[in-house]
Amino acid sequence: MEINKGLENVYVKETSITYIDGELGRLYYRGYSIFDLAELSSFEETSYLIWYGKLPTQSQLDEFKKRLAEHRELPASIVDFLKKVRKDANPMDVLRTAVSMMGIEDNNKSESLLDKAISITAKIPTIISYYHRLRKNLDLVEPRNDLSHAENFLYMLNGNLPSEIERKVLDVALILHMDHEMNASTFACLVVASTLSDIYSAIVGGISALKGPLHGAANSEALKMFIEIGRVENVEEYILKRLENKQRIMGFGHRIYKTYDPRALILKKYAKDITRLKGLEELYKIAERVEQVGIKLLGSKGIYPNVDFYSGLVFYSLGFEPDFFPTVFTSARVVGWTAQIMEYLQDNRLIRPKAKYVGEIGKTYVPIHNRS
Repeated sequence: MEINKGLENVYVKETSITYIDGELGRLYYRGYSIFDLAELSSFEETSYLIWYGKLPTQSQLDEFKKRLAEHRELPASIVDFLKKVRKDANPMDVLRTAVSMMGIEDNNKSESLLDKAISITAKIPTIISYYHRLRKNLDLVEPRNDLSHAENFLYMLNGNLPSEIERKVLDVALILHMDHEMNASTFACLVVASTLSDIYSAIVGGISALKGPLHGAANSEALKMFIEIGRVENVEEYILKRLENKQRIMGFGHRIYKTYDPRALILKKYAKDITRLKGLEELYKIAERVEQVGIKLLGSKGIYPNVDFYSGLVFYSLGFEPDFFPTVFTSARVVGWTAQIMEYLQDNRLIRPKAKYVGEIGKTYVPIHNRS
């Protein structure tokens, strides 16, 4: 009997959403290269592509953007919860609870799963931005329907309209995090959805999995590493010491990619641009040097930078605090989660794997008064 710990290389469904070539470092959404989508597309257009399976016409995109923007406002109960929740809470815990509350507030049971997916996706940036500002004792900035998804997200977060480069950088980062085939959080969503539970419960499952440091929180650890190093001159000694102590280089290595993660390649360029704009060039230079040293020492083993390596630096430059990074990840990945859920439910089968029993059989029950 073969045991596949971590379900590595076990296929659980067919998909036409995302294809990964781990050997060549390629990623495709609905057959379109991530390099083309990052350069030419937007969050809204790529979301449409992933949900509907095709690129929209201009009129379809305009209508879709309007529809997404109309769902940004939160129910009063969720705003009240955000105001009352403790300010030192983990932002992923806050987001998880707020999404669960969405399910309680949703009285339109006849809406399609896609309608609900659009509503959840539109509201998550509002939840993140509101809690970010409340934690800092700042006034809430209400969403604006005349702004794009990325523009509105940064506007609500920082209280002012973003520059074109800030908008583009967030757009690209969200596109790159939108889907990644059968990762841990996507599988968690499918396990819940396969029971025919509601979509909010499934997304709560995804958020819970993404919260883990081995999945969605690795980008904040990479940023902390760059800050801890402090200076470019310290990089080589720092990396060698970590490897000698059998510690990981945060942001390096991936279960699927045996070469450079294409998302990291794309983010590197935008990280350079946004850190220069925000006066964080030294952190970028440290990251670049860590990349060089890391590839020299680990590249022969197929260990290269993954998406987390530069994403934390990008999110930090845009105004997000490190403990919020997984929530930003969630704000993009929810598109992939919901698409994968809807695809799986077209030919649903309850997910129920087996566990090999290795304990004893036929033990004699001893009454409690006779036990020593």
